Amino acid sequence: MKLNTDLCRILEITYPIIQAGMAGGPTTPGLVANVSNAGGLGTLGAAYMKPEDMKTAIRKIKQKTTKPFAVNLFCTNWNDQYEGVEESQKVLNAIRAKLQIKDISQPVITTNFFEDQFRIILEEKVPITSTAFGVLPKHKVLELKKRNIKITSMVTTVREALIAEENGADIIVAQGSDAGGHRGTFEIEGDTNGGLIGTFSLVPQVVDAVSVPVVAAGGIMDSRGLVAALALGAQGVQMGTAFLTTLESGAHPEYKHALISSNEESTVITKVFSGRPARGIKNQFIQEYEKAGIAPADFPTQNTLTGDIRREASSQNNPEYMALWAGQGTRLLQSNLSAAQLIENLINGAKRIL
Repeated sequence: MKLNTDLCRILEITYPIIQAGMAGGPTTPGLVANVSNAGGLGTLGAAYMKPEDMKTAIRKIKQKTTKPFAVNLFCTNWNDQYEGVEESQKVLNAIRAKLQIKDISQPVITTNFFEDQFRIILEEKVPITSTAFGVLPKHKVLELKKRNIKITSMVTTVREALIAEENGADIIVAQGSDAGGHRGTFEIEGDTNGGLIGTFSLVPQVVDAVSVPVVAAGGIMDSRGLVAALALGAQGVQMGTAFLTTLESGAHPEYKHALISSNEESTVITKVFSGRPARGIKNQFIQEYEKAGIAPADFPTQNTLTGDIRREASSQNNPEYMALWAGQGTRLLQSNLSAAQLIENLINGAKRIL
């Protein structure tokens, strides 16, 4: 077993560590660049970014590193997802009153930036594109292949892994139910929480089913998790929560404090912030919404509806109404260290174990 895996060769990185592309602000250009400079693969979570902001961030990353990095996009239907808006607004307006912000009753519109975002990836010659919630259309896969841009696809089941491989993925990220943030499940129907197979059950089954390298994601926080993933046949790991408390992370200070103060029993999978299932620390927002007994609106509309609440909570330094995405390994979190130090600790510890 070795640390210099096929993943390193394909992505042209030194160590088999990918920093997850967490949308919404944590993946600053500094974090992405410093992960790549330290030998891993930094990823910009660009799914919610306006095209001009995404382009600016990519150019900042290029100023800070000459190493490969990735940009993550959501492969999902951004249009005509407006079921449940009126009922959801009733619950959200009660929460707004607690934060002393005005009610919202006007129609909401979620702008679909995907086409412009994809065009920027091509124009800026981003080395790696990572996807969640599905696979890219075939013609877009061909566009990336023509430019030798690598594709990583996040999956939550073996069935999804087979679809991703068939669609042209160079790397498959097997995301277990331990993972923080949104479930990468391709199709969310009814009240399902998406694929809920644990990381170390999912990984070897995906490894056996596909021929491309597999990356383990979900609950991996230290050297032990890295070595365990390699032992199960993965070619590397993708880590999100572990990078949230690094110095370069764009996570709010109260978010970081909530992470450090949490444990393996603190998180739940919920749709109340975005309309898609995601794992985060249970707080007052989740409790109040669930107590109301009303289903959230569809994704991405629910994400748009809750945006003003999450922004105001950040402004008020109030973590009870923020989306505190986190995996199940938070007791293992380290704080006040750089992304480079985290990677160095991971690799040195893995070498000792091996």
